[in-house]
Amino acid sequence: MLGKEGKLEIVKKYGGTEQDTGRAEVQIVIMTTRVKELTEHLKINKKDNHSRRGMRLLLGKRGRLLKFLKKKDIARYRTLIADLVIKDRY
Repeated sequence: MLGKEGKLEIVKKYGGTEQDTGRAEVQIVIMTTRVKELTEHLKINKKDNHSRRGMRLLLGKRGRLLKFLKKKDIARYRTLIADLVIKDRY
């Protein structure tokens, strides 16, 4: 589970300041780490459909944020995609 310290590190790395948690990159990175954790959980608990649904909703939110970032600033989008090793499908 992503703790307070982990979120602070993400905000420092991807946000402009320590307080900038609303930046699209910060939100995308936090969602991506959460999706990775849920993926590992679902490998063990195959019948946990509630968590599976939550992950699908999270993936949808992340996709919308990635589309927004791509439309707003393609350079920031490409560096984020390369950093997180996500496919460029948005």
